[in-house]
Amino acid sequence: MEAYFVDWFSVIVRWLHLITGIAWIGASLHFAWLDNSLEEPDENKKAQGIKGDLWSIHGGGIYNFTKYAMAPPAWPSVLHWSKWEAYTTWITGTLLMVAVYYLQAQSYLVGPGKWIVDPNVGIAASLAFLLSGLVVYEALVRSPLRHQTLLFAGLLTLFIGLQCWLATKLFSDRAAFLHVGALMGTIMAGNVFLGIIPAQKKFVEAVQAGQDPDPMPAAMAKQRSIHNNYFTLPVLFCMISNHYPFLYGHAYNWAVLIAIIAITAYARHFFNLRHRGVVDYSILVKAFVAFLLLSGALGYERYEQKQASGVMDVADGAAFALIDTHCAVCHSQTPTQPGFVAPPAGMLMDDRHVILQSAARMLTAVQTDYMPLGNLTGMTANERAELINWLEKKTNL
Repeated sequence: MEAYFVDWFSVIVRWLHLITGIAWIGASLHFAWLDNSLEEPDENKKAQGIKGDLWSIHGGGIYNFTKYAMAPPAWPSVLHWSKWEAYTTWITGTLLMVAVYYLQAQSYLVGPGKWIVDPNVGIAASLAFLLSGLVVYEALVRSPLRHQTLLFAGLLTLFIGLQCWLATKLFSDRAAFLHVGALMGTIMAGNVFLGIIPAQKKFVEAVQAGQDPDPMPAAMAKQRSIHNNYFTLPVLFCMISNHYPFLYGHAYNWAVLIAIIAITAYARHFFNLRHRGVVDYSILVKAFVAFLLLSGALGYERYEQKQASGVMDVADGAAFALIDTHCAVCHSQTPTQPGFVAPPAGMLMDDRHVILQSAARMLTAVQTDYMPLGNLTGMTANERAELINWLEKKTNL
């Protein structure tokens, strides 16, 4: 019964996380476009303190967006703040982490061959990973290094790369990618809570008091906002990465993750430049070529594995033994794998007749590295190749 409630809790918070995440990222992308698309105002508007504006049409209505250099002549009675989208996204994401990876730590957080095998230690390491990552970022963004754009970008890239590698050593493969995404999401929410909103409050307080606002907090808030902008696409990938075991289950999954983060962040750079009137299609071409090279390299590796598996001759007994070890622990009437109370997808693999009937479905799951789920049982590459070879033969009978 406990697993049933955990499943429902996971469904609810995942749904809320998706909704709030769409609201946050949508608002972030909209304001990035808006800020970079403002047109130079005429002298009359400049005299009114207007820095830029633009006209837009949406949903049958025409809108006029205006940005003031400092403050409008008359302060608005209602001022909308863009912060709750960020906070609720982070809160629901944290609850989802609890539902999936903390309440089911034995099944999803820790894994074979990792530095951490104890679920409780894994939870502590997860919290430390996220908190320490936020502390390191805050130390970097508050240091004088923030004024050295290229150096800071290089250090931030190195930091994220190291976190990718560390996550794959500490946590299960599936959890590793999610933790890197959670870290970047925590940094993004921290940017809003620790930098952007405090700077905006100081700005409002100074203007309402008739004082000149300190430009330093505003400049730092702008920098944090830019960082959030470049994190957006990598975080979205990490959010959906658990659907792609052939990526998170790769022997060099940390390098694959670094490559995808770098490609998506670089592709985002094209749109940021375009909003400022700079159209450089070579950025998209380079990003696309890098993606093709990555997918080609992974595809060639899988081709070699398939060729190697083709020369194997696996007896039925050896194949059933592999299935008993790596599949039946979950896919049985009474699963022995912690965290499972019923066979996933209703598939039973403790019956040899059923296994032969399900060979085609099993083949797809094993070929894509989807099963064993998160490779909880520690199936080796040779064992996977042997089982694929046997399933292919049974499928072609």
